[in-house]
Amino acid sequence: MTRLFLEGPLTRQDLSRRTGLSQPAVSNVVSDLIDDGIVAEAGALESEGGRPSMMLRVAPDYGTVAGVDVGETRVRVELFDLAMRRLADADHPIEPGGTPPEAVAQHILAGLAGVTGNRAPLGVGVGVSGIVQQRPEGALVHAQTLGWEAVPLEAMLRAGTGLPLHLDNGAKTLGQAEMWFGAGRGRRHAVFALLGSGVGAAVVTNGVSYRGASSSAGEWGHTTLVYGGRPCRCGSRGCLEAYAGAEAVLERYREQAGRPAPGQDEESRLTALVGLAAGGEATARAVLDETAGYLGAGVANLINLFNPEVVVLGGWAAVALSGLLPRIREAARRHALRQPYEQAAIELGRLGLDAVALGAATLPLARFLIEGGACPSSGGPGAS
Repeated sequence: MTRLFLEGPLTRQDLSRRTGLSQPAVSNVVSDLIDDGIVAEAGALESEGGRPSMMLRVAPDYGTVAGVDVGETRVRVELFDLAMRRLADADHPIEPGGTPPEAVAQHILAGLAGVTGNRAPLGVGVGVSGIVQQRPEGALVHAQTLGWEAVPLEAMLRAGTGLPLHLDNGAKTLGQAEMWFGAGRGRRHAVFALLGSGVGAAVVTNGVSYRGASSSAGEWGHTTLVYGGRPCRCGSRGCLEAYAGAEAVLERYREQAGRPAPGQDEESRLTALVGLAAGGEATARAVLDETAGYLGAGVANLINLFNPEVVVLGGWAAVALSGLLPRIREAARRHALRQPYEQAAIELGRLGLDAVALGAATLPLARFLIEGGACPSSGGPGAS
């Protein structure tokens, strides 16, 4: 099922070759899946002679999956069919400093009610800031920058929905989406950076997400960039996030310009800052030049540590700062070792603002595919 979803449409002969199963075994399994409505025919493959082979795919209309992006500026909930086409979405802005877990849980539940209507999705994936600790009784979220310590977010959501839930770190869900559908497709070694209010990353090595001993691997934003440098929200000093996260970029502009960037919220203010720089304002240009340098140095650290084929920059702040990419590449070139730098591409994500929610939706989808179409159970992240 997973191979058919990711590589389809495929013929029965393709599936036999790629899975190592005999053609009769593949035909029996496919017939059952077609009878259940999970697999559908997708047209005949032209043949130079003999009977044409029928192409197969996972049936897009068999069910739906929901993905949730819990950011620091908004909670975004999206509903997808099994071709990962977005069917509905809901946005719930978060007021500055307004990230108590109870409010976030209510935003998620309201968003799910809004996008699902009478449709019960196969499952819900949630991408959230911080470290997600998987436990049989429900995932805990440790998000130090938000003041969340061992927050039982899964249990809080279960109080309002009976849908199967899958929670993971937002950078990791972005990474899975880009691996399946975007800039990481076809790569075995990649790093995906999530740039928003803060900074995070997901590391994929040999096609598998690297999580570390307790799933906290990838806290790139809290690696030290400047010893004894600017205070970071995590309580340390000199972290990359204290220089390159959107909140920090806007604070550095406010300090240097003596006034905040115009706008009603963090996203609009960062967009305005980019506009000011494009219009020639010296302070805005200086702050963004510094930001490109900090990000480039951070990317160089990723290249030196992990030797990836590609470093992908995603998230809403990466979209807003996309014009900095040439300067980020140049700064990375200056700071990285020559040989691994020459092997690594530095690219923008291809999935835009939907990447975290789309990746979150792949969590229940991955479980559904692994279980061959059985109703997914709740639990931890899906397979890579």
